[in-house]
Amino acid sequence: MTVRSQILRVLEQEDINFLLTNRIPRRLITRFVGWFSRIEQPLVRDLSIGAWRLFADLDLRDAKKTRFRSVHDCFTRELKDGARPIDPRADILVSPCDAIVGACGTIAGTDLYQAKGFPYTLEDLICERGLVDAHRNGRYVTLRLTSSMYHRFHAPHDCRVERVIYVSGDTWNVNPIALRRVERLFCKNERAIVRTKLVASGQAVTLVAVAAILVASIRLHCLGAVLNLQHRGPNVFDCDAQFGKGEELGWFEHGSTIIVFAPENFSLCDSVREGASIRVGEPLMRLA
Repeated sequence: MTVRSQILRVLEQEDINFLLTNRIPRRLITRFVGWFSRIEQPLVRDLSIGAWRLFADLDLRDAKKTRFRSVHDCFTRELKDGARPIDPRADILVSPCDAIVGACGTIAGTDLYQAKGFPYTLEDLICERGLVDAHRNGRYVTLRLTSSMYHRFHAPHDCRVERVIYVSGDTWNVNPIALRRVERLFCKNERAIVRTKLVASGQAVTLVAVAAILVASIRLHCLGAVLNLQHRGPNVFDCDAQFGKGEELGWFEHGSTIIVFAPENFSLCDSVREGASIRVGEPLMRLA
């Protein structure tokens, strides 16, 4: 057994993983990593990316460039043109990001799950009555980005971004271990609620970008502000920005979670199930 596999085996133990990623000064560590990752010094960059490769399956073959100024530059990398084909069908809502599918299915009124046995409500997560009503009894998919994944996210369909609501909060880890231990975790963490309407039908499709430890910074092309732990307002941004299906909306500084909400006349595509991998542009939901 290699040293790498031994380390990973230890980190996979649930108690140790939870202790190392949550029972620490989360906000302080997150700010430090945000600063450190931007250091544009070749030795720091190379050692950091080397350590990253040791603990994650980092694959840069589809990256647009092969040399990076810093770890942050690598984290927020763009992809080669055509690396993520977008499903063109008009009735298909595509995945906005590369991810692993977490909890998904039908919202029971306004109740849904972050993990089995751990419910939360739309009211606690979204904080806007109109959106809660729009997604009552609707469909949802939780998409978890791991540290080595592509960290930019895209429009799931031709849509218009009407409003962004920023909610400052904690930076709990959002891995499955934490989701099984921390109640209402998504409702406690920093997040950006991106309210969109589909161009063709006017139906509401909402993306909730949830930040986490080491990741508390979200950038959206429709805003001039960076949403992070140092943001002091405003918390509601009215927008009027149109995006084509598959067009880039923004990015996380590292990786985290996006929860996609659609009305009840949508259904999940057959390939969308808990634990499945999905990539930008692949079918996520279907309009009935």
